[in-house]
Amino acid sequence: MYYHASQTGDILCLQPRLSQHGIPLVYLSSKRENVLVYLSNAVEKCCRETGFAHTGRWSKWGPYGFTEQGLLRLEEYYPHALEDTYQGVSAYIYSTNPTQGVENLPGITDAYVSKTPVPVLGCERIADAYAEILRAEQEGKIVIHRYEEMSPAQLAWIRDTALQEYADPQTGPDYRHFLRCKFPFVLGLKDN
Repeated sequence: MYYHASQTGDILCLQPRLSQHGIPLVYLSSKRENVLVYLSNAVEKCCRETGFAHTGRWSKWGPYGFTEQGLLRLEEYYPHALEDTYQGVSAYIYSTNPTQGVENLPGITDAYVSKTPVPVLGCERIADAYAEILRAEQEGKIVIHRYEEMSPAQLAWIRDTALQEYADPQTGPDYRHFLRCKFPFVLGLKDN
């Protein structure tokens, strides 16, 4: 069984969409809990809530990795980031079981892609993504590394990374707006 998260309901067939890899793909995971991070997009949510107009593709925000045991590890790069991103957000987790065309996505634990449409077998509505993430943490299916638990070295890395991404001329306007809102120390930098 494979899983896919979306804020769009009533999907009968998952269609390949232009991906971060530059080609149309359907992203899937063999672990339901691994798709929880995709129930909301922090960049898009921030922009919409602050009235930032954007007409292009939304930048993705994915502060996660995996433990040595293969558990999803969500990381809060600013105070209350998980609550801010997921609380009150309703979305859907789709299940599917394609028999062909699914390939492993190298470098991401339990992740797969399909270049062809994938029929949906089931749909689960998630009423509150934040509550679902906390439940998965309580059940030991994911690990959350909260902002207040970050070491000085981790906080320095977060700061340096946010500054670099904000200063990068390739950074999109939606992501730059998000960085201004969530990492106010970037405000001293000149916009490109």
